[in-house]
Amino acid sequence: MTELSTDDGRTFRRETERVVNEIAQGLRTLDSGVSWFSGLAPKGQQEVLKEVTGYAMQAHITFADGRVGVARSGVKPTANPSVMICMDPPCYGFAGLPATEHVTAFRVLVSVFAVADTRRRDTYCKGACGHVWHNLTAATE
Repeated sequence: MTELSTDDGRTFRRETERVVNEIAQGLRTLDSGVSWFSGLAPKGQQEVLKEVTGYAMQAHITFADGRVGVARSGVKPTANPSVMICMDPPCYGFAGLPATEHVTAFRVLVSVFAVADTRRRDTYCKGACGHVWHNLTAATE
């Protein structure tokens, strides 16, 4: 596999941002996002996991967000990614997990991010949000 150029890397990050935020806002199903993720090469999956980890950190996930997100993800609470995200503080080494756990990690990360991001949209950003990624419906109309 060839390396991504700078422009390709930016395009890939924007696509990741769009897919993840569409899932978080209910504009895309988690299963649809998992299908997109599963179609990526292992290196691409690692890059997405790193990117989504950053989103989760920016959303300031809480222990409660972790529990609710894991329940929504359909992943067993005892799976490595579930345990990692529910630690206090969370362990964010998802990209370092074996490739066989990448899809599970994606499901957990995106589900927990969706819970935390929804909480933040409903509190901090309610009524006065200028974040483009929080206004996908308005941005696409």
